[in-house]
Amino acid sequence: MKKSIYILSLVVLFLFSCKKSDTLTSPAENKQTETAVSSDPLPSWNDGALKSDIIAYVEKVTKEGSPDFIPVENRIATFDNDGTLWAEKPYVQELFAFYRVKKMVEAKPELAQKQPFKAVIEKDKTFFEKGGDKALIELVAATHTGMTEDEFETSVNDFFKSAQYPGKNVPVKQIRYQPQLELLNYLRANGFKTYIVTGGTIEVVRAISQDFYGIPKDQVVGTSFKYKYDGTKNAVQREAALDHFNDKEGKPVGIQLHIGQRPVFACGNEGGAGDIAMLQYSQGNKYPSFQLLVNHNDSIREYKYQEKDNASLNIAAKNKWHVVDMQKDWKKVFSDN
Repeated sequence: MKKSIYILSLVVLFLFSCKKSDTLTSPAENKQTETAVSSDPLPSWNDGALKSDIIAYVEKVTKEGSPDFIPVENRIATFDNDGTLWAEKPYVQELFAFYRVKKMVEAKPELAQKQPFKAVIEKDKTFFEKGGDKALIELVAATHTGMTEDEFETSVNDFFKSAQYPGKNVPVKQIRYQPQLELLNYLRANGFKTYIVTGGTIEVVRAISQDFYGIPKDQVVGTSFKYKYDGTKNAVQREAALDHFNDKEGKPVGIQLHIGQRPVFACGNEGGAGDIAMLQYSQGNKYPSFQLLVNHNDSIREYKYQEKDNASLNIAAKNKWHVVDMQKDWKKVFSDN
């Protein structure tokens, strides 16, 4: 299933400075920050043209007196999440939906006989194949609504404490890309403010953004829902209505709504054509900009897949964006922490 289609299903379904603020808190990630300012700021990147271009760009735009100098307040870097900062086969948010099914059935066993819970429990793929988007919408609506935002965040945190990533059999935290963690640290060490701009739901990513990436909640832009305030409970309740779908052309809109200015550095991935608009938007900056696209071509260490029409790679070539050849450019893929 393509990324854009899956995210769209999640969405419809709900009818679905500076360096200090970005500081990592865990010892392991503080060590990564120290690495970022060492002689080799990107140790998990192989030496080559791409690594050299990244470093050259950062150096020229942060050197005072340089004609390409970018003031600190304008050093905005945006990163997609699925397939850009961590693996996306399968999507973590899909795993969370299945987790919610299990928890809800444990609390109310009678739900096991109702769809879509029954299909998930019995691993009945035909239910979703026949039902298409409607069935997926039914699943997300059943598992993501009917609670306050505080309750939802608690559920997300509980999921990430024990979740194992299928196929890799490791905690979800270990499907983060080590080269990208280093890149985030390197940018922050040079005055860039880093944001996650994802097609996934903003609440799920906010729950782990600080711990996983050193990115505070207020620097996450994602698909969001409408809310209402319940005065009797003194809590915010989510409504079954979409407020903003943050994928494809929605990403520049989300950036404007949450950040208020174009990023000078934008990174996405090839696979669902969901990041093209964000990278194009970045390229329209009045300051020198850098666009980076991750190509999933490593079937041994990660996964190998591509868009049928090669839309992202074709536009990258046309606009002279930088493309990560995962096989050649990354010395290692996943984080050990």
